[in-house]
Amino acid sequence: MKILLSNKFYYHRGGDCIYMLNLEQLLKEHGHDVAVFAMDYPENIETSWKMYFPQNMNKLMAFTRPFGSVEVKKKFKQLLDVFKPDVVHLNNIHTQLSPVIAELAYQHNFHVVWTLHDYKLLCPRYDCLKNGDSICEACFKGDKRACLYNKCMKDSKLASWIGYKEAVTWSRERLETCTNMFICPSHFLADKMIQGGFDKAKMRTLCNFIDVHKCRKDSYEKDDYYCFIGRLSHEKGITTLVEAARQLPYKLKIIGGGPLMEQLKSLTMGTNIEFVGYKQWTEIKELVGHARFSVIPSEWYENNPLSVIEAQCLGTPVLGARIGGIPELIEEGTNGMLFESKNATDLKEKIKKMFASSFDYEELAKKSQQRYSADAYYEKLMEIYSKF
Repeated sequence: MKILLSNKFYYHRGGDCIYMLNLEQLLKEHGHDVAVFAMDYPENIETSWKMYFPQNMNKLMAFTRPFGSVEVKKKFKQLLDVFKPDVVHLNNIHTQLSPVIAELAYQHNFHVVWTLHDYKLLCPRYDCLKNGDSICEACFKGDKRACLYNKCMKDSKLASWIGYKEAVTWSRERLETCTNMFICPSHFLADKMIQGGFDKAKMRTLCNFIDVHKCRKDSYEKDDYYCFIGRLSHEKGITTLVEAARQLPYKLKIIGGGPLMEQLKSLTMGTNIEFVGYKQWTEIKELVGHARFSVIPSEWYENNPLSVIEAQCLGTPVLGARIGGIPELIEEGTNGMLFESKNATDLKEKIKKMFASSFDYEELAKKSQQRYSADAYYEKLMEIYSKF
């Protein structure tokens, strides 16, 4: 089978990029012919398909690219003509590439599958947050003017106008027409898409996979600390976690960086909270793998966070906020626990309960590696591809 994968970036930048790179490798390992289409970005991995990549987007292109630029259409059409895929599998394409490539593929009778990594098809901001901190679903039913009123895009009237026009241009009806199937990594996201008016028949839920081999360990012994891994920003719930952790005697290691780093450091001086900064996978494997548990205190609609999946595959239970797709990944008492999002008191009590509980770490890792393996994912993905 010939599969054309597309994502706006083609390097290890975020969860969407990692997913596509892993998917490319998986498909090739099973003998499929794979082409890629992305923006020509400086950090991109080298590929023979680079000649078809549209140039890196500059500030002026922000007024044209979201709506389908001439260059994007020309180069994508050339790639379609040369490669002639059986399936065009889209990922995070908005703004830099735009859904015009879905429309082009559909118009040329190619089957289109689209894995959704956020809420962009429902919310111009993509994360369903108003003013960056409170949940908002005002745009779900089609009227996107709330994006303008609230200056949702970067708190800027101009950026919000572009976001609004982009959302109006790529309406639900238009996106649905040119997409054969939407893959949602969580039931929560699928339900939100249906709530926003998308056809239930075009939704398939398929939890993301990871390279489980990188998580395998010789020992599942734990040290006496718990951890957080992620961006230090409000929507990740890090301030709620710090508020709870400051009242407890247990050691917390915070992995990652972000805009709240210095503010949080000043609040935690003289406590058992340690900021270890941004780390590469080798160090993450050790830090998360030896933690008694990991905390995911999110305060936004997390879709299918890799931080949960990776921790569990390392044999580390997860204490997660009851929000978005997080609860779908956690079986209470077996691979973690849940607490009420934004509730520091509940979080504090659940941290104490996690330290008082025992888990079979090796069995947790074994079952998680089976659940999130590439082989399991591939089998289900082929069922979707074969429907066309």
